[in-house]
Amino acid sequence: MFRHLLVPTDGSPLSQRAVVQAIAFARRHSARVTFFHAERHPPVPMDGAGVVINAHALHEAHERLDAAAHDILAEADALAQEAGVVTDSVVLVTDKPWEGIIRSAERLGCDLIFMASHGRRGVSALLLGSETQKVLTHTRIPVLVHR
Repeated sequence: MFRHLLVPTDGSPLSQRAVVQAIAFARRHSARVTFFHAERHPPVPMDGAGVVINAHALHEAHERLDAAAHDILAEADALAQEAGVVTDSVVLVTDKPWEGIIRSAERLGCDLIFMASHGRRGVSALLLGSETQKVLTHTRIPVLVHR
């Protein structure tokens, strides 16, 4: 039924559990998985705000974020490969992760988005996370939410 899953992950504990469940789901359905990580732009002081912008420090911040994203995806890839699931991964720099998730799923031809109910921010036992809620309300691709 499902052949290609997009699995967003931010490395949070709930997201890691969703990765494990997505791998098991993909294995049962002989599907492949593309792991996705949205890397936010590091904050940049506004020019003229009385702050000296250090280009080297800005570059280092980008490198740290990029390394963290690749570590998160490498861990997910290793788990999937161990289970015999074919994987790929995507890192996208965006200030709107939900849009990046939807755009990537559409561009890659994914037929299911498998994601955690919450990420690192705004975790609440009663409500869905804001990124998950936005994906659910803005995509036509089926979404499986792991709680």
